[in-house]
This record gives sequence, C-alpha cells and structure tokens, in this order.
Amino acid sequence: MVAPATTLPTSRTKGTAFVLAGILLVALNLRAAITSLGPLLDEVRVGLHFSGAMAGVVTTMPTIAFAVFGAVTPWLVRRFAPSRVLVAAMVALVAGEAVRVSTGSTAVFVATSALALAGIAVANILLPLLVRQHFPERTGLITGAYTVSLTAGATVAAASAVPIADAFGSWRAGLGAWTLLAAVAVLPWLPILRRRTGARAVPTAAGGRVRAGRTRLGWAMAVYFGTQALSGYATIGWLAQLFRDSGYRPQSAGLLLAAVTAVGIPVALAMPTLATRLGNLRPLVLVLAVAMISSYVGLALAPHGGALAWVVLLAIGQGAFPLSLVVIGLRARTPEGTVALSAFTQCVGYLIAALGPLVVGALYEATGGWRIPLVFLIAAALVQLVAGLAVSRVRYVED
Repeated sequence: MVAPATTLPTSRTKGTAFVLAGILLVALNLRAAITSLGPLLDEVRVGLHFSGAMAGVVTTMPTIAFAVFGAVTPWLVRRFAPSRVLVAAMVALVAGEAVRVSTGSTAVFVATSALALAGIAVANILLPLLVRQHFPERTGLITGAYTVSLTAGATVAAASAVPIADAFGSWRAGLGAWTLLAAVAVLPWLPILRRRTGARAVPTAAGGRVRAGRTRLGWAMAVYFGTQALSGYATIGWLAQLFRDSGYRPQSAGLLLAAVTAVGIPVALAMPTLATRLGNLRPLVLVLAVAMISSYVGLALAPHGGALAWVVLLAIGQGAFPLSLVVIGLRARTPEGTVALSAFTQCVGYLIAALGPLVVGALYEATGGWRIPLVFLIAAALVQLVAGLAVSRVRYVED
C-alpha cells in the first residue's frame, strides 16, 4: 500500500525533469542555426558560388520561414500530441543542418536551410504551449529560463562559428557543429512519447476552433511581438555598423553588440516572472518602451560618447521579447487558445519583423547616416507601446 504512494510522485518528478530539460535544450537550438551563418556568410558564398541576390535571400529566410511554417502548427497539434510534433520539428532541424553542410549545391543548401528553419518555426510556436501545459504554476519562471537558453544558444553560436571553422579548416564545421546539439535536444522527449499522458493531441475548444486573427487581442499581440522583433533584427543587422561609423574599431563595435545580448540575459530571466506577478502589465510595457526610445535617441545624438548607456537601455527595452512570450500564455484559457494565439502572434509578427533590417538598410543607404533610420525605429517603438498597452488589458483570445 505504501509503494504506489511513493512511486507516483517520483514518476511525476522524473517526467517533469525530462520536460524541463527538453524545453531548455530545444530553446538552446532555436537560433544557433541562424546566428552561426552570419559570421561565415562570405565563406559560404565563395564555397557555394552564391550571388549577392542569393545571399540576400538566405539572410531573409528566417523571418519568412517563421511566418509561413509557424502557421501550420495549430493544424498539427489538433491531430498529433504537441510532444510528437516537437520531436518531428527537431528531427527536421537535425536533418536540415546535417545535409546543408554536406552539399555543394546552392539549391540544396537553400532547400535544407528551409527544412531546418521549418523545424525551428514549429518549435517556436510549441514552447509557450508546452510551458503552459506542464508548468501552469510556473509559467513566468520557465519562460524566462527558456528565453535565456535561447539567447545563450544564439550568442555562443555566433561567437564560436568562426573559431570552429578556423580550427577545422572549413565553414562546414562552423555550421555543422550545431547538428549534434539539435540531436541531443530530442533525447529528453523520447521517454515522454512513451507515456500515454503525453500522447494526446490538443482538443478543439467547446465553443469551436479558436481563430486569433479574428480578435483584437490577436492583432494587438501580433503588432506588439512584430515591432519588438523588428527592433531586435535591426539591431542584430546594423548596430555594429552604427558604432563603427561613430568611430569605434570593428572589434569594439562587435563587443558592444554582444553586450546587448549579455545585459539582456538577466532582463530576460526576470521579465516573465514580473509579468506573472504583476496584476497590471502597463508599467512594464511603458518602462520597456521608454528604455528603447531613450536608447535610440541617444544613439542618434551621441553614439560614441554614451555607447555603454545606450547599449544597457536597448537591452532593457528588448525585454519586450520575453514579455511577449509569457503574455501569450496569460491571454489564453485553453491549450488550443494558447497555440492559436502563439501561431498568429509569431507568424504575423515575424512578417513585420522582416521589415526592420530592410527598411533600416535602405534608409541608411539613401541618407548616408543614422538619424533617419533611428527615427524609423523610434516610430516602431511608439507603435509597440500602443499595442502593448492594448495587450495589457486582461482578456482572453477565446472570449
């Protein structure tokens, strides 16, 4: 009579540990395949004989893929268990990463990069759902943890891609090293797949299928997510160049860009917990927007003298990313609502985000300076603020 009472909690504890490890390992892989390519793009272009236009296609593929492939995720989880869909997504990521570094064909490289990005896109949508399902009382803490894991993976991949390629004498090693990490991320999910409790598809809500695109909340979430991501991708693409133009050496400019990520890690860890504990999200939304706008104003007026201050403010402002992820879970009552809101928010949001590097680059080229591009980013931050205030009002996508 005693054994069952002690075995059940132990079994549940082990299952929870596997899920947590799986979520963190998956998050670690969600940007590595992308950020490892940028530092090696010149070598890849030479090795595969890319044209400049094709290189542009490759660098814009992530946001487009996130929007297109993420849209099918709600359909998948209505038919298959989320854990099974996630494992299939990670297998696609492993296969795409492995094949793209072994081919000599531009077409195959692009196609397998798309396969890898499809896996990442589906996993992007699933993580908020899995956190909500398995850690309903710790949504903020786990969201913060996997956001930090995602950021760490992106940073390490970007920083180590060139050294790995140099050590092995080929860009293929610099890109292919992350295939093993993606394969490892599958392992914690295998015991979960064997449990019947993890083998259930997400049921359709009693009131019918949730259509986030037909709600004001869905559009407010999409605009909020999209405008903060627009800033993030513009920063990744152009902040180092801004600092170089202001007089910093290339190495120093790169370190300042890396500092945005470094300072952002504790912000990412704290933001979801604050969001779940505060009854009113408006102060958080306002502080993040003010920090971001202040950073842009500073970069326009004194990019060299105040660089460290502007980097810190920008890192704080980009706390809108983890905030938007946790709010997806807070604004849905059901698993289907969570995945529907997550899919719509990220699909539309990444389409908006794709404009960031393109518009900033075009304005920079047209004006030869940074003030007009920064005015564009300030305008985007103001739109983000308005959308964030709309999202702050407590309501649910199923309503």
